[in-house]
Amino acid sequence: MLQDHATPGRVDVTVRVAAEQVTPAALEATVSLVFNGATVAEAATPLTAGGDDTAQGVAHLRADDPHLWWPNGMGEQPLYELTVSLCDGRGRVLDADRRRIGLRTLRLDRHPDEWGESFQFVVNGVPFFAKGANWIPADTFVSRLTQERYAQLLTDASAANMNMLRVWGGGIYESDDFYDLCDELGLCVWQDFIFSCGTYPTFDRAFMANVRAEAEDNVRRLRHHASLALWCGNNELEQGLVGDAWTDTTMSWEDYGRLFDELLPEVVARLDPETDYWPASPHTPVGDRGDFNNPDSGDAHLWNVWHGKMPFEWYRTCTHRFNSEFGFQSFPEPKTVATYTLSQDRNITSYVMEHHQRSGIGNTTIMTYLLDWFRLPTAFDMTLWLSQILQGMAIKYAVEHWRRGMPRGMGTLYWQLNDCWPVASWSSIDSLGRWKALHYMARHFYAPVLVSAVEDRGAGTLEVHVTNDTGERVAGEVTWEAMSVTGERLDGGTLPAAVSARATGPVATLDLRALLQACGPRELLVWLELRVGGEVVSTNLATYARPKHLELADPQITLQVEDADADGGYRVRLEAARPALWAWIAFADGEARFSDNFVHVAPGRPTEIVVYPQQPMTVQALRGALRVRSLVDTYRTEEWPA
Repeated sequence: MLQDHATPGRVDVTVRVAAEQVTPAALEATVSLVFNGATVAEAATPLTAGGDDTAQGVAHLRADDPHLWWPNGMGEQPLYELTVSLCDGRGRVLDADRRRIGLRTLRLDRHPDEWGESFQFVVNGVPFFAKGANWIPADTFVSRLTQERYAQLLTDASAANMNMLRVWGGGIYESDDFYDLCDELGLCVWQDFIFSCGTYPTFDRAFMANVRAEAEDNVRRLRHHASLALWCGNNELEQGLVGDAWTDTTMSWEDYGRLFDELLPEVVARLDPETDYWPASPHTPVGDRGDFNNPDSGDAHLWNVWHGKMPFEWYRTCTHRFNSEFGFQSFPEPKTVATYTLSQDRNITSYVMEHHQRSGIGNTTIMTYLLDWFRLPTAFDMTLWLSQILQGMAIKYAVEHWRRGMPRGMGTLYWQLNDCWPVASWSSIDSLGRWKALHYMARHFYAPVLVSAVEDRGAGTLEVHVTNDTGERVAGEVTWEAMSVTGERLDGGTLPAAVSARATGPVATLDLRALLQACGPRELLVWLELRVGGEVVSTNLATYARPKHLELADPQITLQVEDADADGGYRVRLEAARPALWAWIAFADGEARFSDNFVHVAPGRPTEIVVYPQQPMTVQALRGALRVRSLVDTYRTEEWPA
């Protein structure tokens, strides 16, 4: 199937039909395109015998005033039903095949620019910043996965304002349910061929024939999906696994090229010419191919923080064109850890906790960074929660910087969305479907319109930025308030903010030298709130000291619960007498979902979170089941009142 969008106001769809020729009788195919139950176009074509025991034909359809498919956050995801019916000479239907398709163009745009070569996806002629994560198999035993499980995870990705997932080459070609749901939710799919982190015997003819069959089967199966954005040859082979000759750890560039520069791109070009092919991730197309993370072109896997032990601030030095992997680990929440531990195991150095950690540097690295940013937590459960806040901070630090740098960089796909077993990992959703702090933070740092800031302690300044991913110019105002850690207002003001469509830029640079000299960096918080049309669309918080050095007091958080809405959600209102950083609600018994969590609550600015218990319950029961904590509770030594 090919789509031609060249004529304004219509899409011409060409459908190539092939049927197994099991009879010498004449065959005909009728092809129809249906939208919302109404036939948009219909055509018939006779099928003539080919040279490979098939009968083939071509049908041409015309869709006027088409409803275009868009990624999440850019528009709707209308899907048409394309039906091909195989008929005999008397018009009897012998077989039929139905596919849902979206009318759109979706290409990878690479062109020379002032920084090197672009790497951006363009849908329906519109470049967009890819916001998302990497997807791994959602269960170690994939046969246990259900459509409901796929739906929950992918809906969660959409809810966090994601518009792209990378199906990792170390996993599997996913089920039809996965791609159908991505079509419905507007989640573009970067699809790796399933080759990863190893060498392959491409000199073996039988192996190559097997690879060709596998590639052709999956390209044919997936090519009609509106969400399919890219075919990628492999994961990380060019990252040190290819050399001038074969060794114990590398394959030769010549043998590498047989598969990733010849066979796979030929299959894609022949069977799915509307989808671009990219040989590897990461890959640098300009200059030295071994320079796999070159910042001027291609995509990058940036592991200099987690594996390289660089500080979070290192991310702000990066100007790569597309960041398709980067990540930081955390532990699951206490409820999840309780499913694979006994009470004596609940120490991060226990055998069980270390076994449920598949990164050799994992728990040590989490704690090293945790102690760099936060005070030593006083309890095992607080260590788990604090690790999630740390993870969220790391990815937020990176994503906000790269969004401020668009259009030089046009995508961030953090590692990783999900887990396949209960484990400490880089995921933002744990193996039981519970959101970590990172996923709540992702909903904010992937918001369509974002306010963020760059603090310069040496200069005493705060550079305020607004990033706009929408297709419309945004005009609003940023309210900023400098506050002491005890809640005293020190200064503030309002800044006009106007940003063009799909653009970013600084709004103002605040000179806070006098405040820093008066109260010191350990006492100062700067709150940012962006309003557009009177509505708060983004908030943020800037500090000049590590959270461990902030002299925070007990925020005295109060919690009020209102009656359930029609959709079963209870509105929970959080108020604080003093600044509460990363305040979170936990559900003592049973399961619940939250509209938001790990939020900053300022005095005089109540924060509302909607809670959706899995089972119906009264307001009184819900109030008794909710526990609210914030940063100070991770290191306070006195007992929390009952």
